[in-house]
Amino acid sequence: MTKSSVPRRGAGSRRILVAVVLMGVIFFLTRRTSRDDASRAFPASQDTARYVPSGDEGLGASIALLLDVSGSMAETAQGDARPKFIVAREALQAMLEATDSFAVKQPGFPINVGLYAFNGSVTRLVPVKPYNRAELQNALASSPEPKGSTAIGDAMELARGDLYRAGTIRKYILVVTDGENTSGRSPRDVAREIAARSQGAVRQYFVAFDVDASRFDFLKEVKGEVLGAANGIALRAGLDSIYRGKILAESMNAGETLSPPIKKTP
Repeated sequence: MTKSSVPRRGAGSRRILVAVVLMGVIFFLTRRTSRDDASRAFPASQDTARYVPSGDEGLGASIALLLDVSGSMAETAQGDARPKFIVAREALQAMLEATDSFAVKQPGFPINVGLYAFNGSVTRLVPVKPYNRAELQNALASSPEPKGSTAIGDAMELARGDLYRAGTIRKYILVVTDGENTSGRSPRDVAREIAARSQGAVRQYFVAFDVDASRFDFLKEVKGEVLGAANGIALRAGLDSIYRGKILAESMNAGETLSPPIKKTP
C-alpha cells in the first residue's frame, strides 16, 4: 500500500514541476511580446531627440494642415455635384479667412501655417512657416489630383518634424480625410508616439469627411478630437469649430495674445 503510493506522489510532483516550467515560459514569452510591441510602436530611430525643437520656442501657434488627396477624394461629395477634393479645398480656403481676421486683431502674435497633401506618399506644399495667405491659396489650388492610397500616418510624421522647426510652443496637426489609412505607418501608432514623445505639446485634430468618425476614435486616447462631416457644409462648420473655436481661441484664452494697440486720439 505504502509502496504503491510513492510513484503516484512522484508523478504528481513531476506534473507540478512541468506546470511551473510552462507557466514560466508563457510569462517570459508574454513579456517579450510586450517589449516587441513597444519597440514597433516607438522604434529606436524615433527617439526623444526628434521631439527637441531646433531652436528656442516662444509665443505663437504653429498649425500643420493635412489634406487627403487619395483616390476616393475624386468621388462626388454628398449633396454636391463636385468631387470631395474640390469641396475640401474650398472649405480650407474659407477656414484660412479666420487667420486673416485674427492677424488683424493680433498683429504681433506669430501664426505659422503649413500645408501637406497625402495619398500613398506625402507632398509638402508649404512647410510650417509664418502665415502667408496668398502662398497657401496658390498651394491649395495646385494641390495634387486625387489618386492612390491613403498614408495618414506618414503625413502626420512629416508634419511633426516641421512643427518642431517652427519656433512656437503651441503646435497643432489638423487632418482632413475621407477614409482609413491604407499605406505607410498606422495613424494610431503615430498619434500615440507624438502624444507620448511631445508630452502633449502637439495637439491632434481630425475631420472625417464623408466617413465614419469612429474610425479615428484612437484620438481620444491622446486627448485629441475627431469631428464627422457628411457634406461640404458640415466640413466647413467642423473646420471652423476646430480652427477658430479651439486652436485660435486656445491661444487667446491662455492669455498669450497681445493686447491690441491703443489708437492715439489727436
